[in-house]
Amino acid sequence: MNILKTSLIFYRILCFAAVTCCFAQTTAQAQPTRKIIPLWENGAPGFESKRNELESAKDYWVKNIHNPSLQVFTPPAGKANGTAVVVCPGGGFRLLVYNAEGIQPAEYLAKLGITVFVLKYRLPREEGSPYSLEKHPREDALRAVRQVRSRAKEYGIDPARVGMLGFSAGGEVVASVAYVSGKGEPNAKDPVDRLDGRPDFQMLIYPGPLGIPETVPADAPPAFLLAANDDPCCGVTTASLLIKYREAKRSVEAHLYTKGDHGFNMGDRSPLQSIKSWPQRMADWLGDNGYL
Repeated sequence: MNILKTSLIFYRILCFAAVTCCFAQTTAQAQPTRKIIPLWENGAPGFESKRNELESAKDYWVKNIHNPSLQVFTPPAGKANGTAVVVCPGGGFRLLVYNAEGIQPAEYLAKLGITVFVLKYRLPREEGSPYSLEKHPREDALRAVRQVRSRAKEYGIDPARVGMLGFSAGGEVVASVAYVSGKGEPNAKDPVDRLDGRPDFQMLIYPGPLGIPETVPADAPPAFLLAANDDPCCGVTTASLLIKYREAKRSVEAHLYTKGDHGFNMGDRSPLQSIKSWPQRMADWLGDNGYL
């Protein structure tokens, strides 16, 4: 009898070990290592000495970013459609909400066939930051778009279909390059800096007000705008930008939900069905405008 009990216990241990092993393998397969591309190989201009300083990351955020970079999310095999998107997470320029506004939207867009690059940009409002709000996030955004275009052949990207997606402060990063010329310097020593750094389209999710122009230029990139009307920070930004786009007769689609407040990310944690399903509105817009 004791032998039988011992055998049963040993069998259960073996089964548990097998299941654990399979789970570990499945988890490893579901979370592949993704390529990281530094914006500048030798570090950001003027701050090269800081490029080896370690980032800080915990729970949902990343900060202490001194070597800005792009993390690449490629579509499933055979599904790439030639469109690329640079994702700019929010966080008030104090940190990056990297998981919910970087990785999660990147995985969503990659399933649609888009090659995605999540931008870690420098944070001028972080305590002790040496960076300027007016200069360095824009510098990172321009370089990010140029880096993507420089790798068009490597990733099968159409360099005329490179867009940006920004959440909150990330929307302000997008705005810093969307409404002014991003043309590169033809004689730049670095060939990446010869390319255009302006996006071909933009998607702004509860964007902040910084960088929004008084008038939208006649060549502004097509825009998808989305926020909640009860957002005390950024609902008005979306509404005013919609009006400016209409006045400029530029292509725009806007969704202003009754409720949702600020920072609902990809909507999955919200109790509101309209907020839960908002990413589908973005997918519809991408498809209707030929980006899929």
